[in-house]
Amino acid sequence: MENLKFFLLKFVKQIPVFLYDFLSIPAAWYLAYCLRYNLQPFPARFVSYYAVASFFVIMVVQMGFYFQCKVYRGLWRFASIKDLVRILKAAFGAICVSAPILFLMNYLIHLPRSVLPLYAMIITALWSLGRFSRRFFWENQQGVNKSAQVKRVLVIGAGDAGESLIRDLHRSYIYYPIGVLDDQPKKLHLEVHGVRVLGFIDELPKIVRKYGVELIFIAIPTAGSTKMRHIVSLCEASKVPFRTLPSLNELADGKVEVNSLRPVSLDDLLGRDAVKIDWDKISATVKGKKVLVTGAGGSIGSELCRQILKLNPASLMLIDNSEYQLYKIEQEFLKLENKVKFEFVLASVTDRVAINQHFARYKPEIVFHAAAYKHVPILENQVYAAVLNNIVGTSIVAEICVATKVAKMILISTDKAVNPTNIMGSTKRIAEMYCQALNHGAATQFITVRFGNVLGSTGSVVPLFQEQINKGGPVTVTHYEIERFFMTIPEASQLILQALAIGKGGEIFVLDMGEPIKIRYLAEQMIKLSGREIEITYTGLRPGEKLFEELFHVDEKLVETSHHKLHQAIARTCSLETLQDTLKLFVNACATYDDAELRFLIKSLVPELSQVNANCWAEVQPTPS
Repeated sequence: MENLKFFLLKFVKQIPVFLYDFLSIPAAWYLAYCLRYNLQPFPARFVSYYAVASFFVIMVVQMGFYFQCKVYRGLWRFASIKDLVRILKAAFGAICVSAPILFLMNYLIHLPRSVLPLYAMIITALWSLGRFSRRFFWENQQGVNKSAQVKRVLVIGAGDAGESLIRDLHRSYIYYPIGVLDDQPKKLHLEVHGVRVLGFIDELPKIVRKYGVELIFIAIPTAGSTKMRHIVSLCEASKVPFRTLPSLNELADGKVEVNSLRPVSLDDLLGRDAVKIDWDKISATVKGKKVLVTGAGGSIGSELCRQILKLNPASLMLIDNSEYQLYKIEQEFLKLENKVKFEFVLASVTDRVAINQHFARYKPEIVFHAAAYKHVPILENQVYAAVLNNIVGTSIVAEICVATKVAKMILISTDKAVNPTNIMGSTKRIAEMYCQALNHGAATQFITVRFGNVLGSTGSVVPLFQEQINKGGPVTVTHYEIERFFMTIPEASQLILQALAIGKGGEIFVLDMGEPIKIRYLAEQMIKLSGREIEITYTGLRPGEKLFEELFHVDEKLVETSHHKLHQAIARTCSLETLQDTLKLFVNACATYDDAELRFLIKSLVPELSQVNANCWAEVQPTPS
């Protein structure tokens, strides 16, 4: 009943449209005759039997094409080129079909040859005139209605996104685009939908003052972080509010509209250019396979699962030892319309019996090992937990992968494993070595992926700074010169999948993290984006913390791969026998909670570990000027 009411209501609203379009058909037929006979009001042949009979044939065929081409669907006030294309198809399609029919009926010989093409042109003009006139009057009325409350907007970017945004702004009640800025000289002084390109982006502060700009819209979804930082600094100098379109990856279906605009985020300033991923190769690797992810509730683990779902695996098992994180990801995934079979498992990777049981039953073909403890200051005094989770847990997962003939295991590592000065980095380095050693002679291909910090991950500086800003400050930074590599969570996850696709086993892939970012700069930008004035205080480096991180060791050879964002580090190896013997000692020391023995064993496998590293530690904390 409700559906019937909706249909009737929709039909009633369309009656004026149908009426106009239907009456346009005899009007076009009449005008075609008038034009053919030098504008005679009633040409003699117009009322002949053949003319009238031909008209009825034309009308029936025309209405058929009218509905087939869906001419009636477009909203008149938003008439566009697409609507014009529909009209042209319907008009000329009707003529092309009617002509053979009239020929077979022996009517065509009695019609003036020019009437049919004239009719097609006139019906096109009449249908288009109604629609585009409605749009013209509606847009002019909007201009009258909003003139008192309009905000003068300057658009940055005269590309496809800028063009779409300006077109949408013209329909807006509250925005009036007064100009565009773009860095391409060939676009200077040209117009985009009647809006002039006023100058280059570097002229922004001057143009804002000259034209009384009240709002700036950044319409360059392809801009990298360097470009965005430059534009944002100019916007801040102009002292005018600004917003941006999302990146191409974020834009839903690539559609650009006013509602897509949002405040500039930290990802815009610190993220990098969009990474080109070979999705075909990745899909061929994952599609139809049973995939398992440990640490699936964490930042990287959960994003990996989201990306994997898009690749249509046969099934996906998510393992995590946090009940809350597993619950969150379960609730998220159960809402998805997806045919992939999920299995959520609450288990620790240190529980050999549980992990073995789940692997034996599920029989995964691809395993992503993202489960790990990662907080440097905490793990400095929690050696037992670090060793048990990061070393013993990894060995358990890796050994079971071999036993159950898993095709590929991907170990998620960290830049802190390079020249480590802390327990966390050392345990991850040993995990790397163990997976590399197991790769020799095993059916399972072990692939390690090493990268730096990810923006917004659990426990990272970004959520911490945000919390401090929300409380009014101060924002605490450990050192004035401390810097880190940063990458967005989706980008890191996509490159991990790329490493899976190109890895053959035994590799340590290093993600290209770009240039390191000073944590001080990160804090300053977050404070600026918040619009508040908050103090930054420097607390001093914490135990095990470096001033800067490295992505590969000085003794490691870096080799290019088939993907420009992935490098392979040829690292120092250790024999499997030595590692297995030491692993037994690790297990024994964990059983007795022997902290000193655990530290000694770590040092024996990672001799570069040092509590004082002249290259990475600052002996004296500099005072910022």
